Amino acid sequence: MSKDTVMRVEHITKLYGKNKSKAIELMKKGADKDTVYKKTGVTVALWDVSFEVKRGEVFVIIGLSGSGKSTIIRCFNLLNRPTSGKIFFEGNDIENLNKQEILDYRRNRIAMVFQNFGLMSHRTVLDNVAYGLEVKRIPRKEREQKSLEMIAMVGLEGWGHQPITSLSGGMKQRVGLARALANDPEVLLMDEPFSALDPLVKRDMQFELLSIQGKLEKTVIFITHDINEAFKLGDTVAIMRDGKIIQIDTPENMSANPADEYVRQFIDSADKTQVLSVKHVMIPPACLIRPKDMPGQAIKLMGANDVSSAYVVDEKMRFIGIITIDDAIRARSENLPLPTLINTDVCTCHEDTLISNILPLAASSKYPLAVLDKDSKLKGIVSKAAVLSSL
Repeated sequence: MSKDTVMRVEHITKLYGKNKSKAIELMKKGADKDTVYKKTGVTVALWDVSFEVKRGEVFVIIGLSGSGKSTIIRCFNLLNRPTSGKIFFEGNDIENLNKQEILDYRRNRIAMVFQNFGLMSHRTVLDNVAYGLEVKRIPRKEREQKSLEMIAMVGLEGWGHQPITSLSGGMKQRVGLARALANDPEVLLMDEPFSALDPLVKRDMQFELLSIQGKLEKTVIFITHDINEAFKLGDTVAIMRDGKIIQIDTPENMSANPADEYVRQFIDSADKTQVLSVKHVMIPPACLIRPKDMPGQAIKLMGANDVSSAYVVDEKMRFIGIITIDDAIRARSENLPLPTLINTDVCTCHEDTLISNILPLAASSKYPLAVLDKDSKLKGIVSKAAVLSSL
C-alpha cells in the first residue's frame, strides 16, 4: 500500500438476507441483483468493490438510489460491516481493530457529515460543534476555542451561542461540517450532505467545502447523485451501478472517455463547462511577434497567417500583449517602435481554469483569450467560438 494511499478497498461485498451462499453463486455466474433477489431473497448492496483513496484528495462516489454508494461509505466507519472483502486505513485492516481501537478510529481518525445534519436541537451551535471534543474530555476552554475557530472557518462567526432551531438548513449543514472538522480527522466522510439544500445554498456549500479543502487538505470521501456536484468537487470520481463500480477516473478523463453507455448517459446530463478546463479547448496562436520585430515584419507575418492581430511574447515566451495589423501599419508609416503600440490591457486566463469561469471574459473580449501558465508564459489561446462549442 502506497504511503500516499489513505484508504484501500479490496473486493468488498455486502449482502442482506439469509441465503447468502446461493446469492454469491448466482452473482459469480453473472446474474444481476434483481434476479438474485427474486431467486434467493438476498439484496446485493455491494459486489466486488475495489478502489484506493489518495491522501488529500476529494474522492467522489456517484450513483442513483440503490447503487450502493451510501452502503460503501458506511463501511468505512464500520456502521456497515462487509460480508466479505477488506478495508484498509493507512495499511491496517479495520476489521481487525478491537473495541478500543475502533472507538479511537471513529473519534480521532475519521468523521462523518450526514445529509440530515445529525445535530442536537437542545444545544447551541458552539455546544454542537464542541460535542466530539467534549466526548474526548478535552478541557472546556480548549474545546470552545477550537470550536469557535471551526465555526468561523465555515462562515458562522458570531453564531456560536445561537440555538440550533434558529438556523436555516444551509447554516445547520455548516455546523455539521464544523463539528466534523473540530476533531481534526484524517478522513472526512460526507454522505450526500448538500442534497437537501436549495440550489443557491448548495452552491455556496460546495464553494465553502472547496475553500476549506484548500486550507486544510483533508482526505474527503463524498457521496452524491448529482453529476455536476461530482465533477465540481471531485479530484477522482467513481460511478456506481447496482452495487458495482463502473468507472473510476478524473472528471476530465471520464468526460472524454466514458467506460460504457451508462456512464455516457450519466455524463451527458452534466454541465460540460463545469468539467472541462481551458486546456481542453485552447489552440496554438497562429501568429507570434517579438518586441524587437520591425513593423514590416509583423505585417508580413500576420498576412501570411491570415490574421488581423498577433500575440507578442518575449524571448522566454512570456506574454506581453497584442498588436493589431492596423497598429503595425501605423507604426511603419509613422516610423514608431512596435512596442509603443502593443495593447497590454488584454484578457488572460490560466490553462487549469474551468470554462465556466471564463464565460464572461470570452463574451466581452475583442480577441481570443491568452492562456498563460504560472510563469506568465503563453501556452495557447481560447476563441469565443471554442468556448461556445463546449457548452
